[in-house]
Amino acid sequence: MRPSPAEIVRTLVAGRLPGLVHLARRPGPHHARHVTDPDGRVLLLVPVASHLGAALQPVAGGADVAVVLDVLDLPPAAGSPGLGRAWVSGWAAELHGEEARRAAVDFAAVEPTGDLLDVGVRFRLFRFEVAEVRWERAGVVHRIDPGEYAEAEPDPVHPFEALLLAGLAERDADQVTHYLRRQLGLTEQTPDGPPRVVRIDRYGLVVALGRPGARRRVRLAFPGPVADPDELGRLLPPLRRPADAHPPR
Repeated sequence: MRPSPAEIVRTLVAGRLPGLVHLARRPGPHHARHVTDPDGRVLLLVPVASHLGAALQPVAGGADVAVVLDVLDLPPAAGSPGLGRAWVSGWAAELHGEEARRAAVDFAAVEPTGDLLDVGVRFRLFRFEVAEVRWERAGVVHRIDPGEYAEAEPDPVHPFEALLLAGLAERDADQVTHYLRRQLGLTEQTPDGPPRVVRIDRYGLVVALGRPGARRRVRLAFPGPVADPDELGRLLPPLRRPADAHPPR
């Protein structure tokens, strides 16, 4: 098992990675603080006094603005393969009143910033339903059904992936190496060095074989997808998340 394209896009645009907003026939792109709500709708937290805030105001007689959110994966460690790039597009409209308050709660669930307390004063919240989804990897662009995107979930392991990889490399390298060699049927001594975990997701591990920089990789699947990073400790003790670990923001 491995993440579906829809799951990868939901993970990329969830709000843990920086995003750019493109608007048709308007200057840009613009850096944007964004998250997605439980239904996959994109929320944008925008300063009132900003170029993006001005660009998101609809023309006279309009109610929304066509936008594209562009998010590029940032590999969590040297040698980790990227997940590619996601573009999701729709029509963004400013939220007011109770809608804005509910959206602020959804935003805070991903990024609990104090700026949400100033929505309606120094900041505005915009939201758009995702009408078109594209995912690019290795130079190939895939179109994804918006319904599949909406039904998918962001990977719960992704916010902690960099911390987990660092722990495997620094604290538990020998234990992990023995585990990987057993699982892959490798001899104790290999001329190109030990296998290395280069990515972790809810479905398993991506393991690099060969010297650093080599492109030969294999996937070791978990018995089933994990619902929480803490479940990783049952599958492989070195993957146990420290009690005080929190995802970077």
